[in-house]
Amino acid sequence: MSPLLQRLTWPVLGGMLTMMSFNLVDTFFISLLGTAQLAAISFTFPVTFLLISLAIGLSIGTSAVIAKALGAGLADTAKEDSLAALWLGAALVSVLALIIAFYLEPLFSLLGATDTTLPFIREYMLIWLAGSVLLVTPMIGNAILRAAGETKIPSLVMASGGLVNAVLDPILIFGLGPVPAMGMQGAALATVFSWLTGFIFIIYWLAVKRGLLDRFYLPLSLALPIWRRILHIGMPAAVANMLTPIAMAILMVIIASYGPEAVAALGVGMRLESIACLVVLALSMTLPPVVGQNFGAGLLGRVQQAYFTACHFVLKWQAGVFLLLALLAYPIAALFTQDQQVATYIRYFIWSLPLSYGLQGVIILTNSSFNALHLPAKAMILSLVRFFVCYIPLAWLGAKIAGVPGLFIGAMVGNLLTASLAYYWFKQVIQRYQ
Repeated sequence: MSPLLQRLTWPVLGGMLTMMSFNLVDTFFISLLGTAQLAAISFTFPVTFLLISLAIGLSIGTSAVIAKALGAGLADTAKEDSLAALWLGAALVSVLALIIAFYLEPLFSLLGATDTTLPFIREYMLIWLAGSVLLVTPMIGNAILRAAGETKIPSLVMASGGLVNAVLDPILIFGLGPVPAMGMQGAALATVFSWLTGFIFIIYWLAVKRGLLDRFYLPLSLALPIWRRILHIGMPAAVANMLTPIAMAILMVIIASYGPEAVAALGVGMRLESIACLVVLALSMTLPPVVGQNFGAGLLGRVQQAYFTACHFVLKWQAGVFLLLALLAYPIAALFTQDQQVATYIRYFIWSLPLSYGLQGVIILTNSSFNALHLPAKAMILSLVRFFVCYIPLAWLGAKIAGVPGLFIGAMVGNLLTASLAYYWFKQVIQRYQ
């Protein structure tokens, strides 16, 4: 990886690693409650990630708008943009959370949840949704800081929230002293308290330390044009990101027919994936500025070099990650469950899908590079092809042929086909510019 990409990526990676590690700890403590609870938290992943995807898209739009204002020396405009972005994120996430809460039981029944898991899902999700506005504010606040050239503080915000979650999880789930055991509700409360930590941290830093917030109210006449600019960039990115939880939901419906053990194993696998692909996710945040700046300067050779260097690096890195996970498959499965069927499914997951995480990284980096080249339609098409032409159909076919192991192998082959298309397509696009 190039020195520039290393310098930009490591601060982001540090914060993400801490946050994702503590999320894995969250899954571990819930797994101690039982297979039904572990299956319940697995069902929540596609729905919670839907809200997170909306927040990510708004963050992308926010960063672009504020970076442009600051680059033009318009400090007051950047302050108005920051405040408008925070209110927009809070409003949209709150509306989506209310809709999900209203249709909670039919939605999760559609995903395959049963009378055994639905009560646990309800306990967790109602608290999670109520606190979701505290999630979006730090995410958009971090985007504001990155647009202002600050990379370390966003990482600290993510890390501090993850630490609070990890400390509170065992206390609120199992009880300690005067604190009663709250089970799934305790896990959700620990998450909300971690968001509250990030919320306080980011508002303080934006308002006091960086002076990017000097008031907390913006007239609607000023806010509306700012919202339009943010949504013009942010909504295509949000929609593209939302394809991932939609695909996860379809995968959940397919695997739910194999029982709660298979659902629980998929939930553990998804959390492992979030850790295993951290370098890819960090690069997907730091590669676009490099691609975009060199593209704007007409330095297409550097665009190619940055993209190919990043892709080759993630292929090698993820190969090493796969070998490590494969060697540790038995102890990892034993860490999360005593149920032998769940453990077997977890091992099937580890021995198949992570083999394609390097290829998945190529897809993600290609998408982020297309966005940096102002080609969001191509990024959208690639995402649609990945999930609904390759990944989901081949996972379904694999499940029909060989059950749960076949589902994981089919998804892996889907990543292979899409990565090959993505790599070839990016080369063709760059050649047309030259």
